[in-house]
Amino acid sequence: MTVYLYIILTLVVLILLMRYFTKKMYAIKRTRHTDTPEKFGIAFEEISIPTENDKQLYAWWIPAARDTKTAPTLILVHGWSRNLGRMLRYIQNLHPLNYNLLAFDARHHGSSDQDDHASMYKFGRDVMAVVNNVKTRPINLEKIGVVGLSLGGAGSTYAAALEPAIKAVVTVGAPAHPVDIMSHEFKKHRLPAPIIWLILKQVEMKIGVPYKQFAPETNISKAAATFLIIHGDQDEVVPPSQGEKLAGAARPEQAELWSIPGRRHSNCHHEPEFWDRVHKFFQSQLAKG
Repeated sequence: MTVYLYIILTLVVLILLMRYFTKKMYAIKRTRHTDTPEKFGIAFEEISIPTENDKQLYAWWIPAARDTKTAPTLILVHGWSRNLGRMLRYIQNLHPLNYNLLAFDARHHGSSDQDDHASMYKFGRDVMAVVNNVKTRPINLEKIGVVGLSLGGAGSTYAAALEPAIKAVVTVGAPAHPVDIMSHEFKKHRLPAPIIWLILKQVEMKIGVPYKQFAPETNISKAAATFLIIHGDQDEVVPPSQGEKLAGAARPEQAELWSIPGRRHSNCHHEPEFWDRVHKFFQSQLAKG
C-alpha cells in the first residue's frame, strides 16, 4: 500500500509541476501602450484588424510622409508580453526614411483581443492577418517587409513561409525553435530532462499544432523573403546560438547574420549603425518592387 501511495503522490507532484510550468510559459503581463506616434509628431490612424477565431487586433497605420503608393511598407511586430508601444523607437527612426508602417498588438497582448493563450504560432498567424490588411491598401504590393522582435521575429519567419507577399524580414533576437528556448528557460530552474519533455509535450498539445510546423528553423528556407538576422552576442534571454542556428537553416544567400558585440536581448537598436544597416537592407531587398 505504501508503494502505491508513493506512486500516486509522485504522479500528483508531476502533474502539479507540469501545470505550474505550463502556466508559467503562457503567463503574460498584459499592458497597454502609454504613448503613441504623436509623441514624435507622426500622424497615425488607429485601426482594428480581424484575425483568426473572430478576434480583432489593435493596430496603428502610419502612412509614409510622401509617395505613400510607391513607398515600401513595413509591418512592426513586438515580442512576448509586450505591446506595439515597444515599436515606437522603430517608428521614430524608420518613418523619416519614408516607409509606410503598421504596428500592432498580437492576440493576448496590449489592446488586442484575448484568445485563450498566446503562442509563437499565433504570432505568425496574426502577422499574416496584418499582411492581408496592408494588401487592401493603395501601396506597392511588391515592397512589403517585416521587422520582428524576439518571438515576433519567430512568428514573422513562419508567416513569411506562408505569405509570398512578404519580401524581406529583419529579426532581432529571434529564437530558431520554440523547444530550444523553452528548454533553455526550464533548465534555469534545474528541472530534470523527463519533466521538461513532459511539459513540452503538454504545451504542444495546448497549442494544437506540432512545433515543427511553425518553428522558424524549419520555415525560413520555405520563405521567398530574404532575411537580416540580428542578435546580440550577450543575449541572455534567447542565446546567440539561436541566431546562428536560424541563419544556418536558410538557403544559400537567403539570410545574413549580424551578431552585435556587447548587445543583449533588448538593446540591439542602440548600436550606432543599427538604423542605417536595417534601412540599407530593406532598400536593397525591396528595390525590385
